[in-house]
Amino acid sequence: MVVELGTALAAIGAGVAVGFAGLGSGLGQGIAAAGSVGAVAEDNDMFARGIIFSALPETQAIYGFLIAILLLVFSGLLQKENLLTVTQGLVAIGAGAAIGFAGLGSGMGQGITAASSVGAVVEDEDMFARGIIFSALPETQAIYGFLIAILLMVFGGILG
Repeated sequence: MVVELGTALAAIGAGVAVGFAGLGSGLGQGIAAAGSVGAVAEDNDMFARGIIFSALPETQAIYGFLIAILLLVFSGLLQKENLLTVTQGLVAIGAGAAIGFAGLGSGMGQGITAASSVGAVVEDEDMFARGIIFSALPETQAIYGFLIAILLMVFGGILG
């Protein structure tokens, strides 16, 4: 099977989406988990709350994964068809970049905030809900990237 350029560009967009969003998510989870391990060492009862804080940055990888799947399915690559023009392929790269880079920054920021929050909860248990709220704030950048990726795919003729 010969893959046309538009469809090949969509594959690059899918890789950028899941690769960079996954990178941000993984780094964020590692940062949050490192803080959680320290919290559990001080107070064994912090294990469940530490897991919650450590899991928060996972959503960025999920957003990137969803955009990548949409790009692969609607480009025809999974059906071994060439459905996209070069212009649509370039839009696909833009969509992948939107969530990929937004997820990268958001995931790292969320991990840093979650690590600080879990440390605050060790000092004052009443900080748990506020820590979750603070940790959720960096998520908005990933949501913006996800929404822009969807809009690009809809108005770029990929999702139709």
